Amino acid sequence: MSESEEIMNSEFDFESIHDKRTDELTSLLDSRDMKGLKRRMEEMNEFDVAEFLTEIGDKRMPMVFRLLSKETAAEVFANFEAPEQEQIINSITDSELGNIIEELYVDDAVDMMEELPANVVKRVMRTATPETRNLINQYLRFPENSAGSIMTSEFVDLKKYMSVKESFARIRRIGEDKETIYVCFVISADRKLEGIVTVKDLLLADDDVIIEDLMDRDVIFASTTEDQESVSEKFSDYDLMALPVVDREGRLVGIVTVDDIIDVMEQETTEDFEKMAGMMPSDKPYSRTSAFEMWKNRIPWLMFLMLSATFTSMILTSFEDMLAVLPGLVAFIPMLMGTGGNSGAQASTAVIRSLSLGDVEPGDALRVMWKEGRVAFLCGLSLAVVNFAKMIFVDGMALHNGNITVAVAATVSLSIVFIVIFAKVVGSSLPILAEKLGVDPAVMANPLISTVTDAVSLLIYIYMAKIILHI
Repeated sequence: MSESEEIMNSEFDFESIHDKRTDELTSLLDSRDMKGLKRRMEEMNEFDVAEFLTEIGDKRMPMVFRLLSKETAAEVFANFEAPEQEQIINSITDSELGNIIEELYVDDAVDMMEELPANVVKRVMRTATPETRNLINQYLRFPENSAGSIMTSEFVDLKKYMSVKESFARIRRIGEDKETIYVCFVISADRKLEGIVTVKDLLLADDDVIIEDLMDRDVIFASTTEDQESVSEKFSDYDLMALPVVDREGRLVGIVTVDDIIDVMEQETTEDFEKMAGMMPSDKPYSRTSAFEMWKNRIPWLMFLMLSATFTSMILTSFEDMLAVLPGLVAFIPMLMGTGGNSGAQASTAVIRSLSLGDVEPGDALRVMWKEGRVAFLCGLSLAVVNFAKMIFVDGMALHNGNITVAVAATVSLSIVFIVIFAKVVGSSLPILAEKLGVDPAVMANPLISTVTDAVSLLIYIYMAKIILHI
């Protein structure tokens, strides 16, 4: 690549642009050019400003934050993590804090309240206006991880008797403080949801067309108590930009926007990964979780799995005399148990993901087990053939291992077939059973399935040796 091409590529590389911008801001700060620093930050995306402020250190962050205008400061504040928000709150006056709270969208304010310590929350609530305080308290009463807890009340509402021209006038009048104006919600006099209309619909229609003739009456919505995971599925299934949230009487009380649901999807995926790895879910990112908290999250499953492994040692002890007749059989136990655990993990991961995407339902249990059974047979047969050849030609002939006979190789290889079939059927059925019982399927993931398959794999191997080798 020529030098000119490298320069052009670097100019259009986002990471390079981001690094240059950070270096520029740091240079302005070091040279104490506060006017230039303020002007540059006001031109930037709020997330990038928040990231820069987080990087410059605890001592300088509050000072630089106070350079921002009231509107920008609120948007940057919403992009901070809880520790940075607490630090800013403790470094500004009640008047400045009140301005920020009033500029924040309600859902961002509620998220902040749920993360901050109680003494900081008290100060925040004290500086908020009575209207904002009441609204925040109303949102905090919704169940955790429900649609009501993540919705915002900042949306554009229209009436069905309005014309397109009147609708645009209303959007211009109230739209500045709304979280989105691209989707507008049509409500009745008693605030019941009647339909939705997009700005695209309005732009393409004549000024005198009535909203009732444009709006879509087949509205996808959520209830305030609906679980946030169900809400995220609706966004995925229907490609939504915003989802209306209604109360028990069908009145529109808020909306969930796509940026909020992306955070939910990230949170739910993280929880699933943690459960599948045998850890208790944590609300904090890895870098902000203490070693003590990690210990509390990880030790329960580790303790359970260690104690449950006692079954495997009990099986080995029970058949100790039999294994002593052919000690060479012991060498293949780790390989068989590992193969069973890996096979079960593959099946459980695939089924858990399908359940989370709605591709598989609990009623599909027999269809899933039949499919996994066929996959298991093909996988087990392939592994058995390769293992048989490896034991005969490598272990037996090349390494001159006298314990390897055709009968021993057949015992190990046939055991693989049955172990893989068992592991995949169990790995696919346990998550579906968990879903049917109302338990998170991710709980039935790798650690638990590996424990079950380890014990059963050993039993299959021992009884296969009894049948083939007559010991």
